[in-house]
Amino acid sequence: MNANDRTPADLLRSALAADPGRPLVTFYDDATGERVELSVATFANWVAKTANLLQGDLAAEPGDRAVLLLPAHWQTAVWLLACSSVGVVADVGGDPAAADLVVSGPDTLEAARACSGERVALALRPLGGRFPQPPGGFADYAVEVPGQGDRFAPYAPVDPDAPALAVGGAELSGTGVVERARADAGRLGVTAGSRVLSGLSYGTWEGLSCGLYAALAVGGSVVLCRHLDQLAEGGLEKRVEDERVTVTVR
Repeated sequence: MNANDRTPADLLRSALAADPGRPLVTFYDDATGERVELSVATFANWVAKTANLLQGDLAAEPGDRAVLLLPAHWQTAVWLLACSSVGVVADVGGDPAAADLVVSGPDTLEAARACSGERVALALRPLGGRFPQPPGGFADYAVEVPGQGDRFAPYAPVDPDAPALAVGGAELSGTGVVERARADAGRLGVTAGSRVLSGLSYGTWEGLSCGLYAALAVGGSVVLCRHLDQLAEGGLEKRVEDERVTVTVR
């Protein structure tokens, strides 16, 4: 990876330049049986479309705060990198009432209504499906994102030293996220080509790092598992083998 990368968006650009076809995020939902695998190129395309939605339709600017009321999910990972691309602070599990915009899953829509700014809802259905009935007062992400541009350029340069991520009561700059992610990769033994399986929530730095940032920082990939507790006996061992997992964090 490029030693000059200073934001998560920089890390993704370097990954795309190095090997766009390799897997980056493999997602399992063991409550539904869903499995989704996204290459670096496919993931980056989702990020570009989401960043264009943020900057264009939602009029988000650097320094704005987006509260993410979302579980550990591949679409959450997309939003984290889209926020980094625009310069928006991704506030994971924060207070919607204090946010410029809110991005909510289907289980947190009522809480999300406290946001007086833009509201986006994610159905979190297999294959990125839309809501059968769009929730009132929200833009349906699955409806809005497909028509967005496949390439993204920010209107204003993103300051790597500005706040970029808030989680668990702590706030990090883009540079801080990259530095901590690299340190975590070293601690966990994650290197280029590593496959990290994480069953942790995205509600903590550890969950975000093990489930996205650490692998991204060093050229690895993640196997992100939601509802891992519903996996049948012996299922985890089989997944580790099938996915060629090298590091497991639960």
